[in-house]
Amino acid sequence: MNKNRNATLEDVARHAGVSYQTVSRVLNKSVNVAEKTRVRVEQAIEELRYVPNRLAQQLVGKRAQTLGLITTSLALHAPSQIAASVKKHAREAGYQVLISMIDESDATAIQQSINDFKSQFIEKILINVPLETPLAQQLAEHNTDVTCLFLDVAPDSGVFHVIFDPANGTQESVKRLCELGHNDIVLMPGPQHSISAKLRLANWLSSLATFNKTPAAVIFGTWDAQSGHDGAQQLIENNVDFSALLVGNDQMALGALSALSKARIAVPEQVSVIGYDDSYESAFFIPALTTVRLDLDAQGKEAVARVLAATEASTPGNTILPAEFVARDSIAVYGS
Repeated sequence: MNKNRNATLEDVARHAGVSYQTVSRVLNKSVNVAEKTRVRVEQAIEELRYVPNRLAQQLVGKRAQTLGLITTSLALHAPSQIAASVKKHAREAGYQVLISMIDESDATAIQQSINDFKSQFIEKILINVPLETPLAQQLAEHNTDVTCLFLDVAPDSGVFHVIFDPANGTQESVKRLCELGHNDIVLMPGPQHSISAKLRLANWLSSLATFNKTPAAVIFGTWDAQSGHDGAQQLIENNVDFSALLVGNDQMALGALSALSKARIAVPEQVSVIGYDDSYESAFFIPALTTVRLDLDAQGKEAVARVLAATEASTPGNTILPAEFVARDSIAVYGS
């Protein structure tokens, strides 16, 4: 087959050694297909990267009023809130949302999800997965027949995006701690491979440098409370001198607060803690958590509006939303 054109249903049938009617039955999930045949056809579909012909679908008037959302685990605060916002604002615009949940930065899984959406005639796809610029660009270039809007990429990625400013909230966090007299500041970003964690870390480091400071330690986590707990416990067990923690999200900050409490280290009297996201519960932590607020509902609303406004002829401009520093009870003057 000529690799410069899209695979057709007939190509899949020929590759699998079956009739095109059999391929159609597999695509329509008919029960009247032998299991071995189904597997062979599915393998051919995957190898040829086949998706149904969108033009034919449009001619029969089956254009779906549906958006696709590819996201990481909905057990985490930010992805779940963004998904809820996207569904709400899409519904208000008369659209349904289909969600595909994958592991972070799995290029194959993301492309498979895009292909699955294409097979269901979904032409507008939101991708809320932290992606390095080369991978985001690759996905955009390989899927020009649909509109892909990215929600977790670097500002200079060059792809269609609605994201938060990675600098202003992180810079303000460092500034506040330095003004309070903290010198030994530990950085606890999220996963080492996550672009979100990398951007927070880079901005923390550059901001510290403006105050002629370096971090007391850098400990990566996995966005969940357990990793925040384990990271703080590691600092305590290794006798690291620190007076403040900058944490990649509120869930990890909650875990860190728990570890500090178990070790009878008072917050904020002995250690100040700043989170990120401003989850609803963070105001009710003990003490109430100082954090960086991301208006996730605003991101979902803007993302839906932008992706629906995109046409084959034009793509709306990108959006960078502000992040707001929120001072609560978990920071204090060093040595207070």
